[in-house]
Amino acid sequence: MPKLTKRFIDTLKPSPTGGDKVYWDDGSGSVTGFGVRVKGGSGVMSYLIQYRNTEGRSRRLTLGKAGTLTPEQARALAIEKLAEVSKGADPVAERTQLRSSMTIKELCLLYLEQSKGHVRDSTLRQDKSRIESHVIPLLGSRAVGGISSDDIRKMQSDIAAGKTAAKRRPEGRGGMRQGGKGVAGRTLGMMHIILEFAKNELKIIKENPATGIRKLAEKRPARHLDENELAAFGKALSELEAEGDNKTGLDAIRALLMTGCRREEILSLPWSWVKLKGRFMRLEHTKTEAQFRPLGSAVIRLFQSRPQKDKDGNDLTYVFASGDRGHYLVGIRKIFLRVCERAGIKDFRIHDLRHTFAGVGAGLNISSLVIAAVIGHKVKGITADYATPPDAATLAAADLISERMDALLRGENTCAEIINFRGAM
Repeated sequence: MPKLTKRFIDTLKPSPTGGDKVYWDDGSGSVTGFGVRVKGGSGVMSYLIQYRNTEGRSRRLTLGKAGTLTPEQARALAIEKLAEVSKGADPVAERTQLRSSMTIKELCLLYLEQSKGHVRDSTLRQDKSRIESHVIPLLGSRAVGGISSDDIRKMQSDIAAGKTAAKRRPEGRGGMRQGGKGVAGRTLGMMHIILEFAKNELKIIKENPATGIRKLAEKRPARHLDENELAAFGKALSELEAEGDNKTGLDAIRALLMTGCRREEILSLPWSWVKLKGRFMRLEHTKTEAQFRPLGSAVIRLFQSRPQKDKDGNDLTYVFASGDRGHYLVGIRKIFLRVCERAGIKDFRIHDLRHTFAGVGAGLNISSLVIAAVIGHKVKGITADYATPPDAATLAAADLISERMDALLRGENTCAEIINFRGAM
């Protein structure tokens, strides 16, 4: 048996047969019955102990996931738990009894804590917001074991009806928390994952009450601004900036229009991911995977205009840093709505900025596959390489679209050079 060290654990891989595999510590650390389990298929690793209780029954207790706990921390926890066993305690029985009365609020908070390092930070922030805004007010005090499918359906319909919509706390960051079918459907999807965690990891429920419940889909047609609307939108941006509105937020909106990125990809963009000389940015976290994205020349000019140091001369972490040290701008929705109101544009969402970028690209006769590569969109049936720096076609497309977008925002409705990229694919 090997000693469980970080070096050894880093070499472990899931079994090719799909079964779980347990590696036991050699006991040289003054503890026996301490091991690490590697789940078949997923490869998720968890520390555990095995012992016999006072009735002679063999028990296994999961201590925590590898990565969340270091081998030294897990070994110390194992020694602590086995010492309790030697005094007649049964940690598995105690945990089962405690979890049988766990509330939805406690389950959600435990899920967030144990998901750190295994789920993207941006996803956890969104999950935390939905939990605090919608799940806890509606189901937080209910016991996990007592939740039914009808309760989950009612939670979704209540969120869709706006029963949890309200202003955020004064100390919070961001704007309104809202309801609607889209939010309700996404919250249902999140709860299905959390209840699967309760079923498979915690083993406190036998069935997932969210299984089989259909999400409420928010069906809204894709919308993009035409050339006249873009001129009005650009004028509104300039006027609000001249009047002292939030320049960081206005620049973030410009960046969304000129890159086709998703909101979180731009708002949380650190300077370390931006390579101005290479004309690309490497997004470590996207909706799917880490990706390289090309930067058009108009975007590079915008980024170069952004401050990289604070008033005290310290490096800023984020391209669109907020007034709070170490944070990025979150609440651009109110700024976006002010721009739309000033421009007289209705029924337009922040995500539609991405559609507008694609629409401008299509108007320049750029292939939809090239546009998809520029904005990091997965095309069904097509394998694209997003893990290498952008090629000449995507860089040229990003240049052309960003310059055209910049001209339209400045009200210069001049015909851009039409380039056919279809033959380059």
